[in-house]
Amino acid sequence: MRHQAQSLRGLTALLSLLLVMLTTALPAQEAPPSGQDYAELATLLENDATRQQLIDQLRGLQAAANPAPLGLQGEVPASEIAAQSPSGQTAEQVSLARRMAAATGSLAGDMGRQFAALSGLVTGWFASDDSAVEAAATTSVNMKAVTAALLNLAILVVITFVVFWALRMLAGSAFGRLSNWARGGSEKLAILRTTVGVAVAALLDVIVVALAYLAGTFVAPLLTEQLGADATRLALFLNAFLIVELAKAGLRMFFSSQYEGLRMLPVAAEQARYCNRFLAREAGLIGYGMLVLVPVLNFNVSQAVGSGAGTLIMLVALAYAAVVIVRKRQVLREALTERANASYGPLRLSLLLLARIWHWLALAYALLVFAVTVLHPETALPYVALATLETLIYVGVGLLVSVALGQLIGKEIQLSDRLNASMPRLQARVNTYVPTGLKVIRALILILVVVLSLDAWEFYDLAAWYATTAGAQTVSALIDILIILALAALVWVLLASLVEHKFSPREDSTPAEAARGETLLGLFHTTMAITIIIMTTMIVLSEIGIEIGPLIAGAGVLGLAIGFGAQKLVQDVITGIFIQLENAMNTGDFVSVGGNSGTVDRVGIRSVALRDLYGTYHIVPFSSVDAVSNFTREFGNHVGEYGIAYRESIDDAIVQLEAAFEELKEGAHKDNILAPMTVAGVTALADSSVNIRVVIKTTPGNQWAVGRAFNRLVKMYFDKAGIEIPFPHTTLYFGEDRDGKAPAGNIRLADERVVSTQDGNNG
Repeated sequence: MRHQAQSLRGLTALLSLLLVMLTTALPAQEAPPSGQDYAELATLLENDATRQQLIDQLRGLQAAANPAPLGLQGEVPASEIAAQSPSGQTAEQVSLARRMAAATGSLAGDMGRQFAALSGLVTGWFASDDSAVEAAATTSVNMKAVTAALLNLAILVVITFVVFWALRMLAGSAFGRLSNWARGGSEKLAILRTTVGVAVAALLDVIVVALAYLAGTFVAPLLTEQLGADATRLALFLNAFLIVELAKAGLRMFFSSQYEGLRMLPVAAEQARYCNRFLAREAGLIGYGMLVLVPVLNFNVSQAVGSGAGTLIMLVALAYAAVVIVRKRQVLREALTERANASYGPLRLSLLLLARIWHWLALAYALLVFAVTVLHPETALPYVALATLETLIYVGVGLLVSVALGQLIGKEIQLSDRLNASMPRLQARVNTYVPTGLKVIRALILILVVVLSLDAWEFYDLAAWYATTAGAQTVSALIDILIILALAALVWVLLASLVEHKFSPREDSTPAEAARGETLLGLFHTTMAITIIIMTTMIVLSEIGIEIGPLIAGAGVLGLAIGFGAQKLVQDVITGIFIQLENAMNTGDFVSVGGNSGTVDRVGIRSVALRDLYGTYHIVPFSSVDAVSNFTREFGNHVGEYGIAYRESIDDAIVQLEAAFEELKEGAHKDNILAPMTVAGVTALADSSVNIRVVIKTTPGNQWAVGRAFNRLVKMYFDKAGIEIPFPHTTLYFGEDRDGKAPAGNIRLADERVVSTQDGNNG
């Protein structure tokens, strides 16, 4: 008991000494300890047992006064959970639900204590005189000093904001001119003008805030010297003014309500005005409240009152945010849904999902900010504010770059007529690859924004990871791979364009030259694509750390094995190369190869594709091609043989054939006939006809059409001249009886009448 009494007296003396040392700067100071307190403290420290006991008690008081901070997600420290657990389990062994319950209980307890202290102070101010005196004595509030401090602070606030508003009015004309300039001009460069205008306007906004801040810093020393104002309180306001107004300037970049041309986000003026007003109010309430009011209350009133005021401020901000989010949830949902309907792919699904759950995410974010701010206002509020600001900057810059790329590139790229004539596939190729590249860039921007945002919220330390060897190598490899892929695409476009420029048919090209060009285009495109893909794959594999030497050696061995096992394939390729070198066939030719005849649809490396007259598609390997019969090379001949009866004149028949050819030359096929008709003469004295052959030279591939038209005219002219074209016929003989009479023959006519004939009656 004696030791406990001594330790208690020593503790009291030590606490009194510490209070004197810590409160020398406060307006109301405690009386210094007496000499007896120092003597008791010295006696206490001489005893080992009492000294250790005093040390333990001091550590307990320190732990009670400064509890271990909770994590930003509300995690309870491991020691506290272990102490609460009857079995002494560690934080990892205790369930997540219990840790959440402990964090929730701590939050509720802190809020309860803060509101109780704030309520006690307010009740003391408005109670009776005796109770008011007692409350004032308890909280050590010097109302006169507080009133003077508030008056000095009010003077600085008024002067600073008057200067700020005056400068804003002077800069209004400049903002208006910038807005008109950004809205003018071509639509294709609208995003560039908007970006430049917003950047200049933001710079002016920052200059205005800085000038107002400098005016406040000029007035603050005067107030300190003339009125005895506390420089610390004035500095608190000026710092808060700089932070809050710069934040509002950042909001005006995205939601400029007065100047439409200086608004980055594509929203209507009314929506921009509402969003700007809401976010500016939240920034002002939280910024000025937590950075000015709470520190002043902590210093002049008490720590409990300041904490209670901070909790009240955050609760009001939370309630206001919740009301606005719930009220506007449908408006933003409809806007996101409309944007999603105009998109496609993963972006459309993401926007539709965000449209349904955005208000829940916003409410969860507001609750998280409120919770961490109430639990740890000194560390959590700067952390949340900085992380939110960085996230907004990343998202804004990413959105700006994405929109700028979309507007600069446009929906379709138009090339000149000269380029389209020499390289007809270039425009289609560019309009295919450029949007694909734009999608890749947008995806990379989205990934980068997510990575940087998570780093801002300290899910990981991106800078520390990049400082490691693995991080630096990974980033370098990713950048190299992107550059390699971009260069591969560029090389493909250039080479393909050069090949097209060389082999594409021109206006003065003959049909044969055009067909040859189409064939070589397909062959070169296939070869270049395979080569570029293989080389790009090898280089990318080497960039990610895979040794390509063994792969190349293995590919050589594999190729040798395939060469022995697939001799037919090698023969196909080699034969196809020689066929192309000899220009034996081209796309569009009518050929006969490998027992199949048809029009050439495609000539590849190892096979040719034919389409016959019935529409059947044949693929013929080159190894099965012994000979190529091309019916559409340089010219074609219609060779016709026309038979006449033996009693007809051959010369008259030739005259009619020439007359039919003269009419043919004046008809629809006059451009397809290359030379006069050649009459080869009589080619055969057949069983029932005399055959006359003629030859008509035509353009390649048109010999069959010319022949069909000539056959029609020959029939018409022979009929007109009465020249018989023999055809097979049969003579019926009924025979005779012994008396020389023919038997009766029944003949059925077209009108179904039956005529009976007798030899002697009808002959």
